[in-house]
Amino acid sequence: MTLIQNIVLAAIILFFALLEIASRKHEQFHATADDTRLELFMFLSLLAVSQPFVFAVSARLCALALPGQRDAWAHLPWWAMGAILLVADDMTQYWWHRISHTPLLWPLHRAHHTAHYMSIRVTYRNNFFYYLMMPGLWASGVLIYLGFGNAYLVYIVIKLTVILGAHCAVPWDAPLYRVKWLHPLAWLLERTVSTPATHWAHHALTNEDGIGHYKGNFGNLLFVWDLIFGTAKITRRYPAKVGLQDDLVFGKERWFVEMFYPLIHSRRVHSALVPGGRAYAEADANAAPQVQAAGSKP
Repeated sequence: MTLIQNIVLAAIILFFALLEIASRKHEQFHATADDTRLELFMFLSLLAVSQPFVFAVSARLCALALPGQRDAWAHLPWWAMGAILLVADDMTQYWWHRISHTPLLWPLHRAHHTAHYMSIRVTYRNNFFYYLMMPGLWASGVLIYLGFGNAYLVYIVIKLTVILGAHCAVPWDAPLYRVKWLHPLAWLLERTVSTPATHWAHHALTNEDGIGHYKGNFGNLLFVWDLIFGTAKITRRYPAKVGLQDDLVFGKERWFVEMFYPLIHSRRVHSALVPGGRAYAEADANAAPQVQAAGSKP
């Protein structure tokens, strides 16, 4: 990363942070100490460990496997590089996100949904190994080796802006739905990129309100992938609550378990963060209180 890009990225984060503070939305978070530790340590580990590691290893592997191809694609026009990055990084992240909602990978993504508030601080809240295994990050490392370095710097600024905006506690897209003459812009925008309305629905506590859609709206930068692959739901409304039902019933997992599973296992009565554990489903809701009362700590 260049100094200029770091300044731009910091400015974008600061802008959304000040927006949340100015709106006083941050006062409604009631975040726990574990929430803060998980979000802070994951953000720092992504910047200082995961991304540098993936890019360094992918560059080394490319040098061994493709020694004569360094910067071989640097001559491509900017629009071609952008299109390739959207497919190699953003579309693969859509699929990575989607399969992370299956039993196999849910433990690595579950932490992102345990926040009971929406905020930019949730953006990179995941398991430590979630990013180390992310295909799009490795694909980006290969493309940087092939000459996409400058294009990636611009691309990641645009992507960060969109995904921070989608997680932001301030629903900045709401005026687009209220003001009639802005409806055409709203229609186009919500079908192109992730917005608070579409992404908050993905974080909803329940689907029963007709707004929640945590088995869809997987797009990160582009919402187009959800339209193409049949997982889109657009309501222009926001769920009343976000988070996970099992945390309400059994209590929240500790931050270090959420971050470092499977190296550390949960000691909760019901948990997906133990070998053989499974995700809590809405169908379990009726039985959950009895399970909680009868269960004992392992």
